[in-house]
Amino acid sequence: MKISMIAELLGAQIVYGDAMIENEVHSACGCDMMSDVLAFVKDQAVLLTGLCNQQVIRTAEMMDMRCVVLVRGKKPTEDMIQLAKDAGIALLTTELRMYVACGLLYANGLMGSDSSEDGTV
Repeated sequence: MKISMIAELLGAQIVYGDAMIENEVHSACGCDMMSDVLAFVKDQAVLLTGLCNQQVIRTAEMMDMRCVVLVRGKKPTEDMIQLAKDAGIALLTTELRMYVACGLLYANGLMGSDSSEDGTV
């Protein structure tokens, strides 16, 4: 799925990454605990989170993610935007809650890293 499709499905604003919107992503995860992202997430391309601080971008960079979507209308700080630019990570924001945002992406074909039907890792 292209980042542009993610933005469209979620009604998301692209805060940074207009030049990356045609990049493909193949999986996603939704999580507010960055320690869980580090411990359990493998080969993810999109991180959906309600956590709004620099650690989100640093974690996404460590996990080689291409895109971060802030849910629940969260707005990134200037420091977050600069870190996303430095790391080459697209940064989006949506008014949707995480449950709905993840559900929309899943229903439109974007799977988790294990791509199993039951979602177990």
